[in-house]
Amino acid sequence: MKGIQVQDRGRAALVELPCPEHREGYAIVRVMAAGICGTDVSTFRGTNVNVSSYPIIIGHETAGIVEEVGENPYGIKPGDHVVLDPYLYCGRCYPCSQGKTNCCETLHCLGVHCDGSMCEYFSHPVNMLRKIPEDMPWERAPLAEPLVISIHGLHTCGLKAGEHIVIIGAGAIGLLAAMGALAYGAVPILTDVVDGRLETAKSLGIPYTVNPQKDDAVERIMELTNGRGAECCMEASGSDAGVQSAISYAAYTGRIALTGWPKHEISLLTNLITKKELHIRGSRNGAGEFEEAIQLIYSGRVPAERIISKVVPYPQLPHMLGELSQRPGDYLKVVGLFDREE
Repeated sequence: MKGIQVQDRGRAALVELPCPEHREGYAIVRVMAAGICGTDVSTFRGTNVNVSSYPIIIGHETAGIVEEVGENPYGIKPGDHVVLDPYLYCGRCYPCSQGKTNCCETLHCLGVHCDGSMCEYFSHPVNMLRKIPEDMPWERAPLAEPLVISIHGLHTCGLKAGEHIVIIGAGAIGLLAAMGALAYGAVPILTDVVDGRLETAKSLGIPYTVNPQKDDAVERIMELTNGRGAECCMEASGSDAGVQSAISYAAYTGRIALTGWPKHEISLLTNLITKKELHIRGSRNGAGEFEEAIQLIYSGRVPAERIISKVVPYPQLPHMLGELSQRPGDYLKVVGLFDREE
């Protein structure tokens, strides 16, 4: 079979791989669609600190058809349409014992800590396959994984209907979070320094956008929240300024979810955190939220397909990695279809 391999920094190729063999407790999935994530692009660039060696098969936003599976208590059978939950956990450590499998002490994410699923066939633990409706378009199905990350951030904030939430960063995760907030009856305010992404947000129905390089973001957010500040903030950029700004945007006793991954330590205004009695929590991946994400997409409550910039046949994915690396502002989400000819 063929797969997409990052062979070294800045070099990716379509390569021949051995087909997976059946294993107890695993299912073989014929991959039908795979999305390129920012993590895949950083692996291609050589800036992903969690990738220890090359070559590596990338990919963790994956949907397909179950080809082979043994008897199992999860109701998974051949022919089922599924998405892969890519966060492999041990089930024994303290966070796993608390149901926080997304924070497993030895967590392995496909395509990062181990070979990923951007290949024609993939063997995956049967308990980590999530069924999708058979009429769900293949290009939409991989978007369940980034939406899981987005709604996990909303859940980490404890977002309630009617509340304002400032989402910092209008990339794929931030846009999906804003659409999720709308679906939950909240009021998203999306900030970014790239006007083009804010225009995209407006086209998606996001009611309020702010460019902090052009506007007084704190003043504007106070205006939109009647002088209170936002009950919730979700930081999805991983930038120094984004993390620091969340503290200023939040209302007194506000809740903040840090979803972005800063590249280094960031200084925080701890006096303001204490003064406001802010609740700040990390937000990593997701746990038990795939079914919710699938239903949000399938029902149309979150029109996730609208962030897809391009759909390509899978042999073009190595080329698209280079495109995304060189011109990240031109794309939000690229999806490869494995059943389409070149």
